[in-house]
Amino acid sequence: MVSAVRTVLGDVPGGELGVCDAHDHLFFASPRLPGEELHDPAAARAELAAFRAQGGGAVVQWTPYGLGRRAADLPGLSRETGVHVVAATGLHQDVHYGEGTLAALRGRAAEVFVAELTRGIGTSGVRAGLIKVAGGFHALDAHARWTMSAAAEAHHATGAPIAVHLELGTGALDVLELLCGELEVPPDRLILGHLNRSPDPVTHRAAAGSGCWLAFDGPSRAHHATDWRMPDAVRDLAEAGFGDRLLLGGDTTTAAARSVDGGPGMPYLLRRVAPRLALAVGEELVRRVLTENPARAFAVDWR
Repeated sequence: MVSAVRTVLGDVPGGELGVCDAHDHLFFASPRLPGEELHDPAAARAELAAFRAQGGGAVVQWTPYGLGRRAADLPGLSRETGVHVVAATGLHQDVHYGEGTLAALRGRAAEVFVAELTRGIGTSGVRAGLIKVAGGFHALDAHARWTMSAAAEAHHATGAPIAVHLELGTGALDVLELLCGELEVPPDRLILGHLNRSPDPVTHRAAAGSGCWLAFDGPSRAHHATDWRMPDAVRDLAEAGFGDRLLLGGDTTTAAARSVDGGPGMPYLLRRVAPRLALAVGEELVRRVLTENPARAFAVDWR
């Protein structure tokens, strides 16, 4: 069994990803963000090309089931730009869906996740390479527990990593207790996102000590208040010996945040964030966080 990252063009060795944006979105549409949908393939292509021009090699799209993934468009965008793309299955918070969408998945969410990981998303033939789920603000509601239970079942069937949206960066330890404790997901198969939004060094160290992955993503207008603290948080974790558990991403979720529409977008991760982090922790660690760490975090011995 050979470990591989499942991209939209097929399985590749983790070492082929190159510089990786470990959490971002090419397409995303939610009723919670009316008028800010990411649904334009031309804009997605331009954003990927701009990321590639900065030295980017791979983008992991965390857009899950039912939120406008446009899976059929992803292979063409990957080929045209030369950027590896990883797609997601899973479910976001319930506020992002109509009740009909969730009702149709009751009793079969894990089955759908496994199908999208192993056979393909809809009729596109594009297989997902990770499972995205979401927690709540300092808590896990019934929806989060349901979706995480389905994600764990799908993980055990396939080996796929599970990526978790932490609401405002909170609830990391609750997620660990449920997924890695009760549901027995190995910590190294779990990626906690948005930790920069709650720069609590005690929680960060406790989470990293479990063996899971910590994703720092942004910047964004909505969460800019904590952007400036990210280098300190990364340095604290590196000095505590957890530099090999860190990931970086851009998390572009609205059209206004794209570089092609005047925002920071995907290129900002390499143009500004990486050099700023290098001042805090050194260029070598930043290189490893952008290349070696995602190569291990998203590589799977697929079942």
